[in-house]
Amino acid sequence: MRTVIVEDEAPASALLKKYLSAHDDIELIGEYGDGFSAAVAINRDKPDLILLDIQLPRINGFEMLEVLDHMPLIVFTTAYDEYAVKAFERNAIDYLLKPFSSDRFNEALAKARERLALSGNEVKYSTTMANDLSSSIPLARIVVKDNKGIHIIGTPEIRYFEAQDDYIMVHCEQGRFVKKQTMKSLEERLNPKQFVRIHRSYIVNVANIKRIEPYEKESYLVFLKNDEKIKASASGYKLLRSRLDF
Repeated sequence: MRTVIVEDEAPASALLKKYLSAHDDIELIGEYGDGFSAAVAINRDKPDLILLDIQLPRINGFEMLEVLDHMPLIVFTTAYDEYAVKAFERNAIDYLLKPFSSDRFNEALAKARERLALSGNEVKYSTTMANDLSSSIPLARIVVKDNKGIHIIGTPEIRYFEAQDDYIMVHCEQGRFVKKQTMKSLEERLNPKQFVRIHRSYIVNVANIKRIEPYEKESYLVFLKNDEKIKASASGYKLLRSRLDF
């Protein structure tokens, strides 16, 4: 199995390499200390297995998974146990809670071998898993990918989100980016003091609102600071009034 380690702590990475060295069928093809560099390398090198920490610099392990084109098998290696149940529910190969023994590590590798033999190729990993696993933490940034690379967008830079079927369009200072995610799952992750669902198709950053005007019957137009305008439903307008206290 062509394997990549994504781990920012040198002692933990050294231990993983020691454990891997006992297995002749494992080829370590990369070792990365942050999620951004790892995502670029994984999309390029297409490994069979990732040994993945969650708390990483630049982008975390969940965010990294969202921007992969090639999806290998995943074994989480982390000091945090709060995401374990959901990881298993979403069919992660295994979840190793630090510190773990070589025997426990070998069990995870055995599961990976079995899954790889059954699938014969790339194993799909739902981006819903990444969303569900980190659902208790309000988003401070959005990670997206286009043909120019991976972009990390802080939520204050986002003007609004627009529904596009099973995708969302992120409208921000840098431009527009498409991300595979539903509005419902996104709304659950956003800070409600910062973002408001004003329409079934729009979630707006309240800091970017310049003014609101009546439009058609039971609807309104929300004008943004860059002079874009988006619709608000009657219920969305009511929610805005409550959040903005006017």
